[in-house]
Amino acid sequence: MGNSIRLAAMAAMLAGSAVMPAEAGDIPVTVVNGHPPVFLWVKHITETFIPTVNKALEGTDYTIRWSEAYGGTLAAVGGELEAIEDGLAEVGVVPTVFEPTALPLQNVTYYTPFGSSDPQIVINAVDKLHRDIPGMIESWENYNAEYLGGGFALDNYLLMTNFPVDSMDDLKGHKIGAPGPAVNWLEGTGAVGVAGNLTTYYNDIQTGVFDGTIVFPTAAAPAKLQEVAPHVLITNFGAQYAGSLVANKDWYDSQPAEVQEALRAGAIAYTEAYIAEQNTRVEAALKQLEDGGATITELSDEERARWAAALPQIADTWAMNADGQGLAGSEVLDAYVSQLKDAGVNLARDWSQR
Repeated sequence: MGNSIRLAAMAAMLAGSAVMPAEAGDIPVTVVNGHPPVFLWVKHITETFIPTVNKALEGTDYTIRWSEAYGGTLAAVGGELEAIEDGLAEVGVVPTVFEPTALPLQNVTYYTPFGSSDPQIVINAVDKLHRDIPGMIESWENYNAEYLGGGFALDNYLLMTNFPVDSMDDLKGHKIGAPGPAVNWLEGTGAVGVAGNLTTYYNDIQTGVFDGTIVFPTAAAPAKLQEVAPHVLITNFGAQYAGSLVANKDWYDSQPAEVQEALRAGAIAYTEAYIAEQNTRVEAALKQLEDGGATITELSDEERARWAAALPQIADTWAMNADGQGLAGSEVLDAYVSQLKDAGVNLARDWSQR
């Protein structure tokens, strides 16, 4: 009983300290992501976000003393939003792809596959959704999170398997791992979708949990997935918005304007640097996969259109489900598809057509 009382008191003290107004001097900030720094969206927290924030605070009365918690040291993959909400971390890169229930609106791109292969177009579109549709920001505020802007999108998703695939017909009966809502991309193909993430794909394929995975090149290469899934099919599922930079809202609101502005400047720089390096890495990643023993083929436009047409209306189902929860699902879906069209994207399927 005594221990419980002490723990409760400590928790209350920590919670209270998170919302105290900042004083001149060092501000302790923990930044969190569940993935290790080998992945680009974590790497640029250290290399870009933090230095930009520090630079922006030069000449002010404030400095930040950073604690970086990656690779499951504070939160596992998919646990970042809870860490932000509870005040265990002040800032984090939250992979929205693993929050399809808590943050359905932020997952609109995963319900509109075979869209744009350009991560910049996707990021621009989703950032504009946050500016134009209040429900996008409200989604974060429901979890005591402040959207800082930008975020990251993953490069053009492809399929890696331990068996050859020339068309979706070859998938019948095979188990394929996919991140969160990307499991929907396998409906109607005959494959069995299994939810997974980058930290487990290699072992899961190696041990037969599944026979392949939907993944993107810049993560597949450092993870050496070609060693267990040497057949690489460029399906052009499209680039996907996968995460946002956010802060604990109570903490953020208690900070002076200089700190708030520095955090937003850091978010802008983070996204720019991430995209710039990602663009240089994609071709190198494909070459690394090939040099490591992968056989790379590309799905024909006809087969891509056939695959897209074979899927059920996953976008409308998603939108109606969000609408039923009082969220702006249909509004977000229509606005997102409209933005892709305005950007000149050649859609394999127009998901706004009900």
